Amino acid sequence: MNLVARFQRSRGRSHLDGFTLLEVLLVTISLGILAAIALPSWLSLVENTRLNNAQNEIYMAMRQAQRKAKQRKSTYQVSFRQNDTIAQWVIHKKDTVPPESTWNNLDPTIQIDADETTLYQNNTTGDWRVQFNHKGHTNGQLGRITVSPIKNGGKKRCVFASTLLGALRKARENPKPKNGRYCY
Repeated sequence: MNLVARFQRSRGRSHLDGFTLLEVLLVTISLGILAAIALPSWLSLVENTRLNNAQNEIYMAMRQAQRKAKQRKSTYQVSFRQNDTIAQWVIHKKDTVPPESTWNNLDPTIQIDADETTLYQNNTTGDWRVQFNHKGHTNGQLGRITVSPIKNGGKKRCVFASTLLGALRKARENPKPKNGRYCY
């Protein structure tokens, strides 16, 4: 029987046509294999995006504190803390205690890496900070704040207050340490 005759004969019983169990299984297994291949890449992309967003948020907070200090001709600082499992930041005037309601949360999957963070740390509160004077310069407090994922902690992103003139820069983790630190 040729193909055309077969097609015409099958048109009359289309309600009985469908996929066989074998076909359904093959498609399901193929989709499962593709998902297993793609999932690690997708999760890595999501983690990198979250880290980059946290790094950008920290960088912009530092820039905003620097801008406020110059505009208001006063010393401003940006403070960072790890409040339980939430990394937070706040901009405030020097020597003032910011209200709890003003603290901003970073992504809940991101933490401040205390081992890699070298900013000045307040002995009583444990908060890290960088201050900017009326010219936007740092008050001799150079260093970095480093963030990493809470789950595996492998990848790192950091923001540096790198010069006394208030230059800020971003960096990411390197494979080899420099001065005992991987983010430089």
